[in-house]
Amino acid sequence: MSPTPLRFGILGAARIAPMALVQPARRVDGAEVTAVAARDVAKARAFAAKHGVAKVHDSYDALLADPDVDAVYNPLPNGLHCDWTIRALRAGKEVLCEKPIASNADEAQRMADAARESGRVLVEAFHWRYHPLAARAKQILASGEIGAPRHYEAAFAFPIGFLRNDIRWRWDLAGGALMDTGCYPISMVRHLAEAEPEVVDARAWLWSPQVDRRMEARFRFADGRSAAILCSMWSHTLLRMALRVAGERGELRVFNPIAPHFYHRLTVKTAAGTRSERVPGESTYTHQLRAFVDRVRNGTPVPTGPDDAVANMRVIDAVYRAAGLRPRAT
Repeated sequence: MSPTPLRFGILGAARIAPMALVQPARRVDGAEVTAVAARDVAKARAFAAKHGVAKVHDSYDALLADPDVDAVYNPLPNGLHCDWTIRALRAGKEVLCEKPIASNADEAQRMADAARESGRVLVEAFHWRYHPLAARAKQILASGEIGAPRHYEAAFAFPIGFLRNDIRWRWDLAGGALMDTGCYPISMVRHLAEAEPEVVDARAWLWSPQVDRRMEARFRFADGRSAAILCSMWSHTLLRMALRVAGERGELRVFNPIAPHFYHRLTVKTAAGTRSERVPGESTYTHQLRAFVDRVRNGTPVPTGPDDAVANMRVIDAVYRAAGLRPRAT
């Protein structure tokens, strides 16, 4: 007999939820979405009707108290991640929390501690890490094909300036380009370098006081390697999703490392020539959900657990400080 599916409840009728969880759950054995809650119950009902979710709760607390919910997906605004994730963990639920995991590193540490104390699983939803493309990039670097890596660059930019009331611009909800898009390139640099960077300098372009619309930062590692990131939600760089690693004998480039299931290109350039690859795989979200279920059911390690989430938030906080801004919610 097949094991009982992991039953998910969703906190909030977020736009990302269908792509990040509802659709993948239809493809992943052992996962199903059974409940949704929203502050506006009418929105929760509309979401449930559209996506075939059986149960609607009229509050987040009611969803956390539901004994038929095993795991919670938290796609709430950044500033609400910490409180509701800790509540879910203490209610005995496993948690898949959207990125960035918290408003700042102190909140992330509190969440990690709550997961440890409750004995429940907490995973940050950096879905790009679960696609085979991420493993293939690391494999190429480890092979020595481009020589020892010396410099890492990552960028994620897309425009939301026309959405002037978007919550991603709100300071009270831990908004800003570094939070929403910059968390990705920081994650990429850390993942590929397999080390924690020190911030050399950072520059922010502001949307409103303390809220960045574009951020650039430079880093160094203890062994002399360097890195740089760029992120934007409104600037002259309208759309960019790219990764580059320069080695002693060549370079590796990836176009669209974030959502490679739509389209991507991995290119390796050395003295021997240039070649390109496409790495097959399902949706990044499908890979992520499968890994989450495997972590809960079998204890299989995941690359974006609580410790990694805390480390990523520490770098984000340090970039804000280097740019002369306050880390979120401080």
